[in-house]
Amino acid sequence: QTFTITVNPIPDINNVASQTVCNNAATSSINFSGSVSGTNYTWTNSNPSIGLSASGSGNIPSFTAINATGTSVTSPVTVTPTFGSCTGSPEIFGITVNPSPVVNSVSNQNVCTGSNTAAINFSGNVAGATYNWTNNNPSIGLAAIGTGNIASFTAINTGTTTETATITVTPVDPGSSCPGTP
Repeated sequence: QTFTITVNPIPDINNVASQTVCNNAATSSINFSGSVSGTNYTWTNSNPSIGLSASGSGNIPSFTAINATGTSVTSPVTVTPTFGSCTGSPEIFGITVNPSPVVNSVSNQNVCTGSNTAAINFSGNVAGATYNWTNNNPSIGLAAIGTGNIASFTAINTGTTTETATITVTPVDPGSSCPGTP
């Protein structure tokens, strides 16, 4: 009588790079590999709120990252290699999703020519965000573009009809360069 004894190798996993993306941006796909051909990879994600399910097997396809908070969110992902009945050491990497900064509402102003406007101080959901703005009508006495708060200025109207300027503000998270929505 003959029989066999099969000795499987302990599978491993090559280093997996962590990723950092902005809210509503696509992640890079994550392809697992190791030195043992035929290894199966299972993974768990500790924070499914980023847009990735809590667990899965095989490679992780690109997905749209989500962060509805005002701070960065990092989710550790643990990948475990398995070959036959042998389990290798898990690898942990992170997916960080930076927030989309939002600018809080600013009240409209209505002033007479020669009067000072009220200063405009921008704020939003991301601490330290910067605010880039454009003005579609610089003839009112305000520059066409700027960054940061808008100081009080003397309103100008040299004509005989109402002049209106639309100021568009775009917040930017300086720590991640993630743009907000104007």
